[in-house]
Amino acid sequence: MVQEEDRKGVNTKIRLSKPYMGDKADLMALIEEVLDSGFLVQGKYVARFEQEVAAYLGVKHAIAVSSGTAALHVSLIALGIDSGDEVIVPAYTFPATANVVELIGAKPVFVDVDLGTHNIQVERIEEAITPNTKAIIPVHLFGNPADMGPIVETADAHGLKVIEDAAGALGSEYRGRKCGTIGTLGCFSFHPRKIIATGEGGMVVTDDDSMAEAVSSLRNHGMRADGRLKRDFVAAGLNYRMNELEAVLGLNQMQDIERIIDDRQKLAELYMDLLGDIQEIHFQATSADSKTAWQAFVIRFSDRNNIPILEYLHKAGIEASVGAYALHLLTFYRAKYGFPPPEYSNAEELFLRGIALPFYNGITEQQVQEVCIELSRLAE
Repeated sequence: MVQEEDRKGVNTKIRLSKPYMGDKADLMALIEEVLDSGFLVQGKYVARFEQEVAAYLGVKHAIAVSSGTAALHVSLIALGIDSGDEVIVPAYTFPATANVVELIGAKPVFVDVDLGTHNIQVERIEEAITPNTKAIIPVHLFGNPADMGPIVETADAHGLKVIEDAAGALGSEYRGRKCGTIGTLGCFSFHPRKIIATGEGGMVVTDDDSMAEAVSSLRNHGMRADGRLKRDFVAAGLNYRMNELEAVLGLNQMQDIERIIDDRQKLAELYMDLLGDIQEIHFQATSADSKTAWQAFVIRFSDRNNIPILEYLHKAGIEASVGAYALHLLTFYRAKYGFPPPEYSNAEELFLRGIALPFYNGITEQQVQEVCIELSRLAE
């Protein structure tokens, strides 16, 4: 088997992730069109990509931005959330979910997650709400839908907005509704480890016309166009535009979106079949009435920390990683807020024991078997 050298110079037989690019001939034709046009930033291909995503999700508006983090950031600003406000986020997620709250001067309020689903514990959201709470950001972690029904009910009862962090959940469904389309705003990422990969890139989706207008302006320096020539700047906006080359990468993959998701579901089933007899390995729990697109496949060992396991796999030429992060244990949040360690015990458990296995469209069954053989040896 051909080995690839990772960033640290170590030979890797099996990568953690590898983006699916779709038909290469079609892609190169699109790239050539962009280069020949001379227009590289937020042009007709970005608009086409937005239209494709909006149609796929069944929403009125899809606004492309430069990253999933940018999508969350402009969503908070568009909602008017500001210094002194509070936003509820899960305690176990990628730090960007909470970082954007910090960046606008608001306070992220952590709620522990469910040990099985890895998503926010909906029954604990109510107790985290204060007079300063303005929004909830549930995360569909690794493409596994959060329990949006009670989340939206709680938000409505308290007059709160819901921003779905659907970074890894393009194509996931909660009770027949696409993730990212249930809250006020939905945010997606097109990072190389996501289901659709454009290098960097993100998308904000909404059915709210005023929110769409605000997000569109904020991503482009606060600009608002009145006709083709007359322009004004109505906000202190940001440069969060997507470029045309990223857009054509996304367009080329969107035509295969259903097959991409179907293959990932089969890959998750293969892992569960091969590892299902190992009692100390636990899988992310999914719901029968929802659809998980499986952005990543994360397991948890019962009584072993993940670092020695990751080191073992690394020596075997297998690239793996932690799943997500217990935010209260990270240096910035621990130093600023001084959380007591037992407060988010499930987040801590998942952070210390969770392992993201090699998982991407194009990985072979033989490679998956190799990963599982090494994990079986560890469990002996």
